[in-house]
Amino acid sequence: MMHQTIVDLMYGFGVALQPAHLIWAIVGVLLGNLIGVLPGMGPITAISMLLPLTYFMASVPAIIMLAGIFYGSQYGGAIGAILLNLPSHPPHAVTCIDGYPLTRMGKGGAALGVAMLSSFFAATVGILVMIFLSPLLVSVAFKFGPAEIASIMVLGLIAGSTMSRGTPLKGIAMTLFGLFCGTIGTDLITGPFRFTFGMASLYDGVELGAICMGVFAIADFLMHVNREKIVTIKAKVRMRDMRPSRADLRKAFWPMVRGTLVGVAFGGMPGTGSTITTFIAYALERKIAKDPEKFGKGAIEGVASPEAASHSKTQVDFIPTMTLGIPGDAVMALILGALILKGIQPGPLLITEHRDIFWGLIASFWIGNVMLMILNVPLIGVWVKMLQVPYRVLFPAAVFFVCIGVFSMRNNLFDVGSVAVFGVAGALFMALDFPVAPILLGFVLGPMLESNFRRALLLSHGDLGVFWSHPICAVVLSIAGIILSWQVGSYILWGSNSMFMRLRARGQYRRAE
Repeated sequence: MMHQTIVDLMYGFGVALQPAHLIWAIVGVLLGNLIGVLPGMGPITAISMLLPLTYFMASVPAIIMLAGIFYGSQYGGAIGAILLNLPSHPPHAVTCIDGYPLTRMGKGGAALGVAMLSSFFAATVGILVMIFLSPLLVSVAFKFGPAEIASIMVLGLIAGSTMSRGTPLKGIAMTLFGLFCGTIGTDLITGPFRFTFGMASLYDGVELGAICMGVFAIADFLMHVNREKIVTIKAKVRMRDMRPSRADLRKAFWPMVRGTLVGVAFGGMPGTGSTITTFIAYALERKIAKDPEKFGKGAIEGVASPEAASHSKTQVDFIPTMTLGIPGDAVMALILGALILKGIQPGPLLITEHRDIFWGLIASFWIGNVMLMILNVPLIGVWVKMLQVPYRVLFPAAVFFVCIGVFSMRNNLFDVGSVAVFGVAGALFMALDFPVAPILLGFVLGPMLESNFRRALLLSHGDLGVFWSHPICAVVLSIAGIILSWQVGSYILWGSNSMFMRLRARGQYRRAE
């Protein structure tokens, strides 16, 4: 198996180093790096806006570019967090805790250097885990029939909805909304129209790009349209300042290793985002530190551990997405949707049926991370200057490109209107503190769940017992049931305790009167 893995990896490098694929890898990591620096323009927004471009690209360069945006944005986010105390995206909020104090101490360059070394080390470990774990799934690929795949989809939906930000019930509600949107259009098995309300433009269903751009890009713009924050640059970092000292490297090494392991552990769990992972890595490091009081005052360990956790998770996230068809978060759901748009079915057979995509993508990870290490050092000044671009300029330009992009998908103005509708709906959901990521999860996985569920029933002549008579189905559905019961049960228990405490406090107040 080891020999075959090495052969496959060499094949992947042959695919990734083709000039056209290499150019799109560079474009992806550069865009991702830029997007990571700019507040509000996260990888979800960027991939949603660039999704129409993949319609006119081959499958391999399209996926390589989207993946480059994803992990490239992780590098860029550390720059604003460390130099400006500006967490452009939630996973980098924890990096601000010790990164910005280091900048104020005159060690911002060393903090950036440690962040980049931690990122590269963690990404390398994550890639190795993906290389050696993914082929193991091929050995059991032929044991996965429609019933097993449907069970895994149920697990992904429940894990993604109940473990998202906010209460589990809100996550479940948003997942059901996404499932409903995924059923709009023509039933591919029996033929009738569903929930089209007589509109011919809905016969083919809701366009993936329209719902992505609406609930993420437009909704985010509407939520922040009045933001006008002037960024002042207080720290100038030169290239030679980014070389950490030996003492810093000694302090950062084991936190970097532990953060990487935390990211790997959480990378295979659907629904656990990078934000949760970085905070757990930081909390772990503070817990085991001999002097926990130094955290928050400029501890280099507080930069190395969360950055490593974020990058290793980013790479390992591709394992369940590519090999099982279960996206770990909203970005992975977008990449999963891009694969489906290209007519590629993610799952255990992807490795054997589309070797160029799978192994080419893995090889591009290494190439992209090396390019990021090389490019980040001379481009630090450029990225920091980009932080001074006023939001009033970014907002109309981004909306313009969103409209152009969604119209180019089917040359249909109805899709532009759909973006506006989903954008307003997404902004309302955000204002009410409903997580919008489960919408995309339900929209992408819903049709796949339905088709495999119906195929399983056809093969079993309508016998639902097929879902617990097969061992894999029984185990997966049991795990899904435990997750759902635990999340909803803990929420109900917490709610009842909170109500009891309020009633008790009210009674004590009345007695005091």
